[in-house]
Amino acid sequence: MEIRIAAAEDAPQLLQIYAPYITNSSITFEYRIPTVEEFTQRICHTLARYPYLAAEEAGEILGYTYASAFKERDAYDWSVETSIYVKEGIHHKGIGRALYTALEEILAQQHICNLCACIAYPNPASIAFHESFGYQTVAHFHGSGFKRDAWSDMIWMEKELCPHTIPPSPFIPFPALHTRYQKKGRAENEY
Repeated sequence: MEIRIAAAEDAPQLLQIYAPYITNSSITFEYRIPTVEEFTQRICHTLARYPYLAAEEAGEILGYTYASAFKERDAYDWSVETSIYVKEGIHHKGIGRALYTALEEILAQQHICNLCACIAYPNPASIAFHESFGYQTVAHFHGSGFKRDAWSDMIWMEKELCPHTIPPSPFIPFPALHTRYQKKGRAENEY
């Protein structure tokens, strides 16, 4: 299995992984499956600032992870929201662990201090997964989303990735970091 930078061309495979989470669960509060074009735009928007990684084996994408802005104001540059999705039926095979490990390595190089995960509650598997990475629950909101004929709670989990120095180390956008990887002789889509 290879962990690599996702590309716009991966949108159809990534969307196939994501769609069942929309239609069969309340893990995402999204109601409608995005079009391939919409999903492509999401990938490109993310890569303009943050990593978007795919786990691939024999040409098949098994899962993906990415970081996004926690909030849009400049003072939040050192905090991100993390997201991860693994193809249905292949959980507990180390795919999520490999993806999150790679994501954290890159985010640390971007000088990100706080990792935040928004999780529909209850979701014991996701909570246990995040706890295994050192996340702790910091907020619990009740009846936050209505989906599949029920109200769902939502929790925020948080992890400190890098120390909070004063002044903080400057945030490095992912494209600048990605260029560094290319200069070191790594393949374009390999992190």
